Amino acid sequence: MLLADVVVTSTAVAATRSRTAKAAAIAALLRRAEPDEVEPVTAWLAGEPRQGRLGVGWRTLSRLSGPPAGTASLTVAGVDRALTGLAATAGPGSGARRDDALGALLAAATAEEQQFLVRLLSGELRQGALEGVVLDAVAAAADVPAGAVRRAFMLAGSLPATAATALTGGAVALDAVRLRVGRPVRPMLASPGSSLDAALADLGCEVTVEFKLDGARIQVHRRGDDVRVWTRTLREVTDGVPELVDRVRALPCTTAVLDGETLALDDDGRPRAFQDTMSRFGSDTADAGVLLSPFFFDLLHLDGQDLLDEPLSVRLDALAGLLSADEHAVLRMPGVRRPRPDEAAGVLDDALSAGHEGVVVKALDAPYAAGRRGRAWQKVKPVHTLDLVVLGAEWGYGRRTGKLSNIHLGARDPDGGEPVMVGKTFKGMTDELLDWQTATFPALAREQPDWGVLLRPELVVEIAVDGAQRSPRYPGGVALRFARVLRYRPDKTPADADALDAVRALLAGE
Repeated sequence: MLLADVVVTSTAVAATRSRTAKAAAIAALLRRAEPDEVEPVTAWLAGEPRQGRLGVGWRTLSRLSGPPAGTASLTVAGVDRALTGLAATAGPGSGARRDDALGALLAAATAEEQQFLVRLLSGELRQGALEGVVLDAVAAAADVPAGAVRRAFMLAGSLPATAATALTGGAVALDAVRLRVGRPVRPMLASPGSSLDAALADLGCEVTVEFKLDGARIQVHRRGDDVRVWTRTLREVTDGVPELVDRVRALPCTTAVLDGETLALDDDGRPRAFQDTMSRFGSDTADAGVLLSPFFFDLLHLDGQDLLDEPLSVRLDALAGLLSADEHAVLRMPGVRRPRPDEAAGVLDDALSAGHEGVVVKALDAPYAAGRRGRAWQKVKPVHTLDLVVLGAEWGYGRRTGKLSNIHLGARDPDGGEPVMVGKTFKGMTDELLDWQTATFPALAREQPDWGVLLRPELVVEIAVDGAQRSPRYPGGVALRFARVLRYRPDKTPADADALDAVRALLAGE
């Protein structure tokens, strides 16, 4: 298969807003792919190289993009081999060797192929094919149930590998994919709930109501004395959190997969600033003086038994048994099962009094639906908050002259397109945050007009709002009311941002 075939499909996918049409176009291409081409084609149409980020910037790629080739000759397998070689290039003189390899690749590409490669390698390839669209395409191409593809993806964690499994082995191979201790599972997510009463009315009496901490999501795997820790984006952070490793290594089990949150507490047991917790997940400059405390709320595997498909009530019983000893009981997320309405309200009051965000209401009969933001888990906070994508920023005026201030906010497009702008805000920003934005944003700029910067959609910010209102000014037809910045979320990607539907749900009386 030629790279040109992928470029044609990418262009067709970007040209339509129909999820069905996007999936159909991708499925048609996957049916034509040879077995060794499925993984790179799937990865590229999902927007990134199979090898992950290669550390190549837009300026470097633009500099190396010379005159294009007159005819298409690059194959999918050849480009994939070139990118694998590029990823492996390191050591003295690697910069020059990387430039030579990239230059040779781009020189062999047509103009359309050059544009595709530059956007792919710089992280700018946004053709509206999010994971859900590609998973639907894989199911159609392999003629297998979409649920089987999603479950295998949940357990394998790799979209290209899941596509290869489906197209080479079909439903039998997908069903053979199992949870593997030591390989992270995509986390189950909670949907925003409008209120505690509404969540209880929706889910009924068979629920548990638990604290919603202002912390970072963690997934911890243990096999014997080997303990590994991942974040919600499946980035491994084991070496940076030895206290979490020690706590799980002390549990009375041989193998386990635990889901929970971690955060830094002050001497009074109250949560420290979210930035203090996230400082432990940074680079080599992480603040080792900030100690993290884990709180687990789910158990996906215990001593050889997978619990994913068991109802939450069974998983919670197993978790309670694992953490029953006094020295381990503090590791369990506070909450109450099958509470009366007044007891549920008491859990919410206790969580807020302790300095936490709110509660999560969970259906006790629900299995663990990894990677899905369904109604079985609903998070309730007293203040409406949204995780949105930063699309741009304007230069400030007055005391903010010379600083990038008013940020443009976008919600995730549920159809897989670019984030949809839903408002702007300059409220809630400290001087330190303004300085950070001014120093950080230019390196992420798509364009730098006189009024500010337009950004690649990479940063996620948590915004508090009083609601939403209909507005013809924005393409989604809805605008935020009284938006203010709470904090940036380095633990989240644009794929984790709230969708446009979540903003529309805030419309008064609707």
